[in-house]
Amino acid sequence: VGVLLFIALLHGQRDLIVLSLLVLGLVFGAKLWTRISLSGIKSHSAVDKRKVFPDETLILRIDAENEKFLPVWLQMQVPISGPIYPSSGEKTLIKEDSLWWYQRTYFEWELTARRRGAHHIGPPHILAGDLFAFFSREKKEQELHQIIVYPRIVPLKSFPLPRRDFFGVPGAKSPVQDPIYILGTRDYQPGQPAKYIHWKASARHHRLQEKIFEPTEQEKVLLVVDVNQFASLKAEEEFENTLEVVASLAVRMDKRGYALGLVTNGALVGGGPAIVPIARNRQQLPAILEVLAR
Repeated sequence: VGVLLFIALLHGQRDLIVLSLLVLGLVFGAKLWTRISLSGIKSHSAVDKRKVFPDETLILRIDAENEKFLPVWLQMQVPISGPIYPSSGEKTLIKEDSLWWYQRTYFEWELTARRRGAHHIGPPHILAGDLFAFFSREKKEQELHQIIVYPRIVPLKSFPLPRRDFFGVPGAKSPVQDPIYILGTRDYQPGQPAKYIHWKASARHHRLQEKIFEPTEQEKVLLVVDVNQFASLKAEEEFENTLEVVASLAVRMDKRGYALGLVTNGALVGGGPAIVPIARNRQQLPAILEVLAR
């Protein structure tokens, strides 16, 4: 255009001069527009689930806002590490829109987790420029989302578990008492907690009576995962199948009310302990599944 303007000036072509100046003005105006396009652009990303099973879907949403009087063209790019793909079949997450002055918009993707692991979504890349999208400038956000994909739960055949009674046969006398199961009452022994006093029996016998409890008993299962042979033989598929079986065992035993624990010598993505002590609570099964996912 500059060469064309020079030729037009040499030959006195007025119309060509005006056209060249208009094109150059448009180019420099778009450049200046692009320089300030990123100022006042704010965005926030969020996912509705951070822990899922394979083939389960999650929603990624990015809200964007233009907090200035100048309208801009906006494109959002989101990189993904790991097998988490859009339901539409796209390989990359890219969407664009035009934002007028002080306008808000949002970009949304439905994603499907394909395989076990700890994967990352983001951080988003924002491209902004003039409304014609001639030029653009890029800004990288800091929001990074980690998605934990648990091992797949598979059907298992029933099989007997090896049992070890470390404190004698079930029902024998045990030093560990369970306050839920009451066998009877006896005269109150000094030093026992007051909460063990049976007040109705004490009133009936006209002397303090205390409760006698049945010894506690609970099934405890420790799952041990040794990864040495899988690593040395590079048996990736067999390793994944084994983790699916271990996860399915943990789910089944948790439903039966067993106290569960997990020990492994595998390296965890993101670090952290590879041991989940045996316990029985609501957080135990998710903790075991997360270690297997990592």
